[in-house]
Amino acid sequence: MATLETIQARIKKLQTQAETLIAKRAQGALDQIRELMIKHGLTTEDIERRAKARREARLGIKSSAKKTATAAKGKLPPKYRDPKTGATWSGHARPPAWIKDVKDRSKFLIDAAAAVSEPAVTVKSTAKKAAVKKAAAKKAAGRKVAKKASAAGVKTAAKKAAVKTAGKKTAARKSAAKSAAPTVGKRVAAKKAAAKAPAKKAAAKKAAAKSVAPVAEAPVTVQTPAATAGEA
Repeated sequence: MATLETIQARIKKLQTQAETLIAKRAQGALDQIRELMIKHGLTTEDIERRAKARREARLGIKSSAKKTATAAKGKLPPKYRDPKTGATWSGHARPPAWIKDVKDRSKFLIDAAAAVSEPAVTVKSTAKKAAVKKAAAKKAAGRKVAKKASAAGVKTAAKKAAVKTAGKKTAARKSAAKSAAPTVGKRVAAKKAAAKAPAKKAAAKKAAAKSVAPVAEAPVTVQTPAATAGEA
C-alpha cells in the first residue's frame, strides 16, 4: 500500500513536470511572437499604442451611449435658434459655436409660443407616423390571412374534387364488374355445353350401333319324311 508521503512526493514530481511543460510552451509562443514582430517590423510600443487606441475607442463609445441616453431622458425644449442654419440650443450645457461668442443672445431667442408648438408638432407627426405604420401592419396581416384562407379553400376544393373522381372511378369499376359478370357466366355455360357435346355424340353413336347390330339367325332343321312300309 502506498503511503501519504509517497503520494505527496509523486504529486510534487508531477507538478514540476507540468510547470516545465508550461514554460516550454510559453517559450515557444514567445518565440513565434518575436518572429512575427521581426517579420512585420513591429515593436512593443506599436502593440501598446494600438491597444490604447482600442481602449479609448471602447470608452468613447460607452460615454457617447451614456450621453445619448441622458439626453433622451431629459431632453429640454429649444430656447435659441440660428436663423442661418436653423440649429437650436436649449440654453443648457455647452453652447454651440454659432452662439458661443455672442454677448447679446436675445437676438437668437425663440418665441415661447413657437417653442411650445414645435414639440407638439413633432409629437403629432410621430403619432401620425406610428398610426400609419400600425395601419400598414394591419393591412399586411389581413392580406396574409386572406392569402392563407384562399390557399386553404383551394386545398379543400382540390381534396373534394379528388374524392369525387375517386368515387366516380369506384362506381365505374363496379358497373364494369357487373356488366362483365353475365358475359363470364355465358362463357362458363358455353364451355360446359361444349364439354357435354362430345358425350352426347358418343351416346348417339352407341345407340345407332345398337340399332344396326345383325339379328342372330335361328338354326333351320330339315325334317325328312319317314319311309313308308311299302318302300321298305
